Amino acid sequence: MTLLGKPRGRLRSGFARLTGPQRFLLAGSFLIPLGSFAVLPFMSVLLHERLGMGLGTVGVVLAVASLVQFSGGAVGGAVAERIGLRRTMLLALVIRTAGFGCFLPGLRHPAAAVLALFLVSVGAALYLPANKAYLIHEVDEERRPLLLSASGSALNAGIALGPLAAAPFVLSASAGLFAAVTVLFAVITAGHALLPAEGPERGRSDRAGQEQPAHRESAFAGLAVLPFATTVLSLYVFMFFQHYLALYAVPRTSTTYYGLVLALYAFLLVVAQLLLADRIARLPYARALWIGFGAMAAGMAMLAVGSHAAILAGALLVCVGEIVLFFKNDLEALARSRRAPAVVFGHQRLAAGIGAFVSGVAGGEGYQLAERTGGAGQFWVAVAAQCVLLPLLLRRWSRGSGRSAVTGRGR
Repeated sequence: MTLLGKPRGRLRSGFARLTGPQRFLLAGSFLIPLGSFAVLPFMSVLLHERLGMGLGTVGVVLAVASLVQFSGGAVGGAVAERIGLRRTMLLALVIRTAGFGCFLPGLRHPAAAVLALFLVSVGAALYLPANKAYLIHEVDEERRPLLLSASGSALNAGIALGPLAAAPFVLSASAGLFAAVTVLFAVITAGHALLPAEGPERGRSDRAGQEQPAHRESAFAGLAVLPFATTVLSLYVFMFFQHYLALYAVPRTSTTYYGLVLALYAFLLVVAQLLLADRIARLPYARALWIGFGAMAAGMAMLAVGSHAAILAGALLVCVGEIVLFFKNDLEALARSRRAPAVVFGHQRLAAGIGAFVSGVAGGEGYQLAERTGGAGQFWVAVAAQCVLLPLLLRRWSRGSGRSAVTGRGR
C-alpha cells in the first residue's frame, strides 16, 4: 500500500481540481476513440469483402490514411497556432463527423468509403494536437503529467472497448452502426462549441515574459530534436509488436487466449499510466529511455519463446515500455521546445507517423524472411536486438551532437 498510497492520493487531489472543460475533454478522450474504433478496425473487411477492393489496393489505402493521420499532426499543430485551439478542434470534429457520415453511402460505393476514411484521418490529424494543448493550457508544469496521463488512459480505454462494442453490428447492422457513430460525433462537436475560448497560446519564451517575434515561425522551428528522434525509434520498434503479434500468437495459442492477452494489455495500459505518471515525469530522461527500451527488449525476447506464458509476459513487458517511452517523450518534448504545446504535439505525431510507416515497410518482409529461414521466433529476437542497439546509437549521436539529455539531464 505504501508504494501506491502517494500516487493514489495525488490522483484524488488532482482530479478534484479539474475544471469543467478539462472534465469534458477527458470524457471526450474516451468517447472519441470509442466511436472511431467501433468503425476503423473493420475497414479492411468493409473495403475488401463488402466492396470488393483488392487486398493490394486496400493495403495502400490504409497505409496512406494512417500516414495522413499521424504525419498530419504537424499541420494540425500549425493550424492551431494560427486560428486557436478551440476553433481547430471544432474544425477537426466537423470534418470527422462528415467523414463518418460518408460511410453510409460508402456501404455501396467504394469511392465514398475511401473519401470517408480520409476525412476521418484528416480530422484526427487536426484534432489531437489542439486537444492535448487545450487540456494543459495555462496549467502548471507539475499538473501536466496527471492530465496527459488521464487523457492517454481514457483514449486507450476507448480504443480497447470500441471494437468489442461494435463487433456484433459491423456486418449485420452496418448502416445503423455508422449512423450511431455519426450522431455521437455530432453531439461531441456541439459540446466542443460550448467550450470557452482559450487565451493566446504561448510558447516557452512567451511564458517566461520574453517578447515574441512578430512574424510566424515555420512549422518545424523549435523542433525538440532528441525527443522527436526517440519517438520515431520508439514507434518503429513498437509497431512490429502491434502489427505481427496476432499473426504470431494465434497459431501458437488460440483466438480466445489472444483476446485475453489484449484485454490484460489494455487494462495495464489504462491503469498503470495513471498510477505511474508522476514517477515517470520525475525520472531523468536518460533513465526513462533505458527503462522503456529495456522493457521493450525483454518483452520482444520473451515473445520469441512462443509459449502461452511467454507471450503474455512479453506483451505486458512491451506495455510497460510503451507507457514509459511514449509518455516521457511527450513530456520531454514540451520541456525542450520553445513552441506552443499544440505545435510540439504536432511534431510528436509526425515522429510517430514516420516510425510507424518505416516499421510497416520493413516488418512484412522481415517477418516473412524469419518464417522462411527458421521460424518467426527469430523475428522477435531481431526486434529485441534493435531495442538494445538503437538507444546506444541514439546516445552516441546525442553526445556527438552536443545534446545532454540522453547522458543524464533530468526532468
